[in-house]
Amino acid sequence: PASRSGVLEVTAWMQAGERVIVHANSLDDRNEPISTKKRGKPYSGPGIGLDWFDMEGPLPTEWPPRSHRLLFGDLPVRKWSADSGLREPVAAAAAARPNGKQSKKRPAPVMVVSAAPERDAERLLRRFMERAFRRPIDAMELDRYLALVKQRLAQKYAFHEAMRTGYKAILAAPDFLFFKESPGCLDDHALASRLSYFLWKSMPDEALLSLAANGQLHDPAILRAQTERLLNDPRAERFVADFLDQWLELRRISFTQPDKQLYPEFSQWLQNSMVAETREFFATMLNENLGADHLVRSDFAFVNAPLAKLYDIPGVTGVDLQRVSLPVGSPRGGFLTQGSVLKVTANGTTTSPVTRGAWIVERILGQPVPPPPPGAGSIEPDVRGTTTVREQLDKHRSIESCAACHRKIDPPGFALESFDVMG
Repeated sequence: PASRSGVLEVTAWMQAGERVIVHANSLDDRNEPISTKKRGKPYSGPGIGLDWFDMEGPLPTEWPPRSHRLLFGDLPVRKWSADSGLREPVAAAAAARPNGKQSKKRPAPVMVVSAAPERDAERLLRRFMERAFRRPIDAMELDRYLALVKQRLAQKYAFHEAMRTGYKAILAAPDFLFFKESPGCLDDHALASRLSYFLWKSMPDEALLSLAANGQLHDPAILRAQTERLLNDPRAERFVADFLDQWLELRRISFTQPDKQLYPEFSQWLQNSMVAETREFFATMLNENLGADHLVRSDFAFVNAPLAKLYDIPGVTGVDLQRVSLPVGSPRGGFLTQGSVLKVTANGTTTSPVTRGAWIVERILGQPVPPPPPGAGSIEPDVRGTTTVREQLDKHRSIESCAACHRKIDPPGFALESFDVMG
């Protein structure tokens, strides 16, 4: 807000030579560069003022970083030299000659050094494969990838480059890319993978793998405790986002944009706030173990200034989502009247009770709606005003082949027709 200032802080991974820019995409609703607007007239829209800007780095607290130690353990790193008898590391050579030309600032090539390369390769590959495949591995599996590393070592590649060949092959293997499970009861390692990929969208951590190795995950008390642990971890935000993208179809939030002439108040900032509201509401239901009736009604909502204006909720300022009590008589509450849901169930210009009704029946009630029978025709607004959508649907319900579905989807669809395409 123009009445106060604030400090924003962000931590980012940056490569050498990258720039920092400030892009306030929420200030101009039309998302157009200033230079493309009417020539000769000064820009008079909203803006942002920067008082100071500090940059600090690098920020690693340990070296070599954890990612390096996962691949190469505690093996030493040395500078490569031509008299080492090994090929120049490919990555260093490529960086030294951008566009095929010799670089003036040639970085010193480095390499991981092993006194017993085959033994270290077997040890590191086994550890990496067990993590990547999410289960114990046998000797035959290990030998298949170890042979690739030995071949590179025989060709005088540096140890780390030979290992990268094996690692890349593992990451391209079906055992890493897919779940390989046998019919019947899941074993503990498969259960650990199901749980972790469901709630974290990533492979099991050391705690889950340790329990799986000891055969403890089939204990209901331990399984419940691990489920709670995963849900209480920040990585569970991935589950919230992915689950809502599929269940409520939030991944379609940008498929259409409200017409600028009809809805000039719509902005990217408002759309982002809509999605954030739905995610925060669902996460609260999960964390507070709220009843299922909150799906369709609640006495609170999560809003910031633009959402509060859209919902006619007074007294809310700022860009951060805030939990507020809904005023008496407010039509908001639950998922059905949230801006994100109302937007994904409409297009950029009009709404349809059939679309919204079918969405409620399928997504909230869990009753799949069959496709319309051949020749049913579509429902289109009559621009001449001689018939309304309700009158057209009344006619559809008089046809027996159409009535079975429309009796279910029309009532909830009409209940949401008070809301336009941006909610």
